[in-house]
Amino acid sequence: MSIGFDSAVWSGRRDRGEVGDTARLFERVRPYDVGATVDGAPVLIGFCCDEGVRRNQGRVGAADAPRALRCALAGLPAHRLKECFDAGDIVCVGEDLEGAQAALGEEVQRVLAAGARPIVLGGGHEVAWGTYGGLRDWLGQQERPEQPGTVNGGVGQARRLLVVNFDAHFDLRTARPGNSGTPFDQIARDCEARGAALTYACFGISELANTAALFARADEIGAHYVLDSDMQERHLDERLSQLDRLIGTADDIYLTIDLDVLPASVAPGVSAPAALGVPLAVIEAMIVRVRASAKLRVADIAEYNPRYDRDNHSARAAARLVYRLL
Repeated sequence: MSIGFDSAVWSGRRDRGEVGDTARLFERVRPYDVGATVDGAPVLIGFCCDEGVRRNQGRVGAADAPRALRCALAGLPAHRLKECFDAGDIVCVGEDLEGAQAALGEEVQRVLAAGARPIVLGGGHEVAWGTYGGLRDWLGQQERPEQPGTVNGGVGQARRLLVVNFDAHFDLRTARPGNSGTPFDQIARDCEARGAALTYACFGISELANTAALFARADEIGAHYVLDSDMQERHLDERLSQLDRLIGTADDIYLTIDLDVLPASVAPGVSAPAALGVPLAVIEAMIVRVRASAKLRVADIAEYNPRYDRDNHSARAAARLVYRLL
């Protein structure tokens, strides 16, 4: 089920009488018309779903996140952002997670085809399978049949996809049906079945939040991962260099942010708060680097749970990260 643009969430303070540019984000957001060409502008898509979290035995409540995230974004200063679009929400009805993911994929594909930049507001991390599905379908339309004599990156070569996941968890569980813990295993298997080139890079992994089996699965698919203990501010230069090398091997990037990568003091409103976590400044710097690469096609943010937030700490952190993507 889909729900259209809700103007009620886009409101905020107006600094009438002040000198200079006082515009805030809510004054820049407009409803997105399906099929409209928006020339690279960001388009927000809500994914109101936590059925995957329920299946994964987590704390439900992430279905309420898209509205709360919009409210947190609304009052931020617009600065250089001239326009932003909101395509409304995809809503998971009952237990039909697969239907909601398919609907999200269709919406992401349509936005990409219109020349825009989709930014999906989840929802549990099951959002990733839907986001990826839309990107996969769009990329399939960009590729040409393989031709003899081409070199790596030339005409006819399959595009190389880099998935960058900021997360305390691998989300490589192999059990089915799919849930919030399976999306990157689903993506890896889909790419393998299609013979597509995939690099999965996960930054912020907690050794104490992943079993030995999950580390083994990460090694099996050749994942690049960095533990949370090696993602502190003193490591930032090294992490940025590592990220640059990964970006250099890719044609297209899908960026996904699970808020449980942040410390519990910064993001208490998640399904599984982190005991250590990665500083917000580190995540932000790395997101800015990905955004600047010109290879980012789609991004999403997951696992914000307003039910467990304190004084909007998590919402403010999430809004800051989304803002960097706008």
